[in-house]
Amino acid sequence: MIDFEEELKKFEPSKEVSEAEEAIYERDLTDLTDVMVEIMNNNR
Repeated sequence: MIDFEEELKKFEPSKEVSEAEEAIYERDLTDLTDVMVEIMNNNR
């Protein structure tokens, strides 16, 4: 039987995933919340 807890301890994400994750977090992306806050501030 598979011990999922033990398998999770051994898990390492692939380098491509890590590189993509770093690229995503380094960018300052505008999301819907940022757009809504800006619209509300402009209406005041």
